[in-house]
Amino acid sequence: MTAASGGAQTARPTRLPRSARRKQLLAAAQQVFVAHGYHAAAMDDIAERAGVSKPVLYQHFPGKLELYLALLDTHCDAIIAKVRGAMLATPDNKERVKGAVRAYFDFMDHESEAFRLVFESDLRNDPQVRQRVERVEQGCIAAVTDTIISDTGLRPDQAELLASGLAGAAGQAAQFWLANGRRTPKAEAEALVAALIWRGIASFPLQGGSTAGTPPEIG
Repeated sequence: MTAASGGAQTARPTRLPRSARRKQLLAAAQQVFVAHGYHAAAMDDIAERAGVSKPVLYQHFPGKLELYLALLDTHCDAIIAKVRGAMLATPDNKERVKGAVRAYFDFMDHESEAFRLVFESDLRNDPQVRQRVERVEQGCIAAVTDTIISDTGLRPDQAELLASGLAGAAGQAAQFWLANGRRTPKAEAEALVAALIWRGIASFPLQGGSTAGTPPEIG
């Protein structure tokens, strides 16, 4: 029976451009990985969630690990870009600290729960996954280090140590806040953490000699 005689035709799947299809597959994979973890997720589940056949999925990603790593790359780049953006958004160092803290809280609080892929992965022992997680830490530290060096004139090793403290405090506080059920309103939590970090960072001398407080001795 033809369509003209009243029979229904089966709709063919929409053919998407490669970049759009890849984005669709990554979105489906993220939902499955977040819900089930890496080990319990199956390519069948991801293909079904995306509404494609497994051969289509394998055309874009040769295996589950490659798909997972592609997602990690996307979200690792995103959090680094957020922290770097906070450093570049304003010359006001107090606002920079607030922006960096907000970047971590926003990432943890996003409805996609992508933070689970980066900070709660059940594949952390895989060298390729571990390398990407470490890249997040190092990338965020580097973004803050550059700003501290340009503003204070501290040696790179000193600036990097301070930056690691800022990034570590912001990241750990955001994870703790989320894990404990967001008991403190988000804006209030961000302000508390930023105030704590700022009280330490502000005491270091700026280029030209002005300070926001009493500078500690630097050897």
